[in-house]
Amino acid sequence: MIPFKRKRETLPSAVGVASVPQTFGKNDCFKGFGGEMSLYDNLRSSVPVIDAAIGKIVRLTGGFNVECEDSSAQDLLSDFLENVPVGGNMTGISSFIDSFLDQLLTFGTALGEIVPYKDFSSFALFNGDLRGITLKRSSENPLDILVLSDSRGTMKPADNQNLILLSVLDPDPGCISGNSVLKGLPFVSAVLMQIFSSIGANWERMGNLRYSVTYRPQNDAFDKAYAKDRAQQIAKGWSDAMKSGGEVKDFIAVGDVDIKVIGADNQILDSEVPVRQLLEQIVAKTGLPPFMLGLNWSTTERMAQQQTDLLTSELWHYRRILTPVIMKIAKTFLNMKGLDSRCRVVWDEISLLDRVEQAKALYYNAQAEKYHAEAMAAGSNGEVN
Repeated sequence: MIPFKRKRETLPSAVGVASVPQTFGKNDCFKGFGGEMSLYDNLRSSVPVIDAAIGKIVRLTGGFNVECEDSSAQDLLSDFLENVPVGGNMTGISSFIDSFLDQLLTFGTALGEIVPYKDFSSFALFNGDLRGITLKRSSENPLDILVLSDSRGTMKPADNQNLILLSVLDPDPGCISGNSVLKGLPFVSAVLMQIFSSIGANWERMGNLRYSVTYRPQNDAFDKAYAKDRAQQIAKGWSDAMKSGGEVKDFIAVGDVDIKVIGADNQILDSEVPVRQLLEQIVAKTGLPPFMLGLNWSTTERMAQQQTDLLTSELWHYRRILTPVIMKIAKTFLNMKGLDSRCRVVWDEISLLDRVEQAKALYYNAQAEKYHAEAMAAGSNGEVN
């Protein structure tokens, strides 16, 4: 551990801790991205279940609105958030947040940028690429993280650090970068891909039939003398029969000729159990019920109340990480326009239960309230009498 040197400060007697941490990890002063990104990109490309899970989490996180304290600024802010340019090819803050969350889940760190217009009348949003980006603790205040960009082979702090949007997912203590939701899956996914590759190789061998033609000469001297010539004739006849395409063609041979399918005696290993076990590990890491990813392991599978509560808590965890980013974008716009920057993010309700079950729950609650009111009324009447 490297001690952080700073000037002595006079602190109130009631305060027993320093204003900044005094020790930091040696290996976490800088954090570059590159190898991890390629690893997680390959995971999403190789295992469709992982890619589908991240896409569903992004969509399940839901929409939001930003409400201003100043009602006169509400329409202006709502119009801006709905039509703000994003990356030059999208519009709306929802598009920015979806890409931001996708990057956050995949790599554990997400980077965005507020790009002001030349006249500072407004700004656009840009989803940054982590490649060529390095994170560094500020030497002046270790609690601040600087974003360094690669410029002509050298790393230098990016301009307008206050306009950079940075979020991390579940960072380890003392670390400046987060952990991907795919952490721990490379080994499991590698085994799964090995099984799939083996299945493909076996079907390539056994699905496209190959034959073994064996000619056994008899014990007489004539067969032994012309064994080579007969073997060549059998090989030519068999080759002609197999090259006939869709035309049915017989193969005729004289003598003791044995024809077998290569690999027919071998048994292909049953992959259902190991593949399911590996997929269970992947699904458990994503936090989604299996049937939402098309894995119908039970004929009557549906989302239980406990699963709904767990998934809802996961989605709210991601929402808490995204809320400061949305607030910073909204406050930057309001400050640029000279308006009251007090605002709050209101997320849409998460609805994961079936509509029928929701209707039943509302009906039962209404009945309970009715019975409770009737009981209270009957009790009060009894006391009066």
